[in-house]
Amino acid sequence: MSLQVIGAGLGRTGTLSLKVALEQLGIGRCHHMIEVFAASEQAPLWVAAANGRPDWDAIFAGFSAVVDYPGCTYWRELAGYYPDARIILSVRDPDKWFDSVSETIFSAAMLGRMLDSPMREFFMGNVVGTFFDHIGDRAWMTGYFRRWNEAVIEAVAPERLLVFEAADGWEPWCAFLGVPVPDAPYPRVNSREEMQARLASDHPPGTDLQQMARDRIAQMRQ
Repeated sequence: MSLQVIGAGLGRTGTLSLKVALEQLGIGRCHHMIEVFAASEQAPLWVAAANGRPDWDAIFAGFSAVVDYPGCTYWRELAGYYPDARIILSVRDPDKWFDSVSETIFSAAMLGRMLDSPMREFFMGNVVGTFFDHIGDRAWMTGYFRRWNEAVIEAVAPERLLVFEAADGWEPWCAFLGVPVPDAPYPRVNSREEMQARLASDHPPGTDLQQMARDRIAQMRQ
């Protein structure tokens, strides 16, 4: 099976909603970070990819699309490997993006959880390794976000690329993909509040998640 859609947008740009929407349209299964946590064979394959040994056919077996981390990290490689796939760049306001990632996927709680788990090698190699030391720096991270989006727009042929915001709804990318607009609202899932609640539920009440994570991150930097 070959990928039909490659999501080049970074996490927390509406990527889980985009996954749900693509599957609702009948594109097929869409890969997302949640697949790495759901299937034990996924993380080692992505670690190999980070070490220069990608097996895209194995990683995306049974999938027709990919969005979010870790796939977005490899948008250039995937665009070349699947030359007929369309590219969707999901974007949002850079400062709002920074606020969202700082309180969810790059929060001290999440970083501590990942770095102190068997997923550490995967997470460092495929998600945060290139900017780990800058995660709390708003100016650096928003600049990184802008540069990332600009690089995609510059590299991908306009007829192959759709730049998309979740607020745009179904119409732009249904037209882009040549499929009918569904008679249903565009999905809205995985809000900041929902993700924060899931993080808190992983630990007993009263646990100081932020301090626990800060301590763990400090150890990593020694």
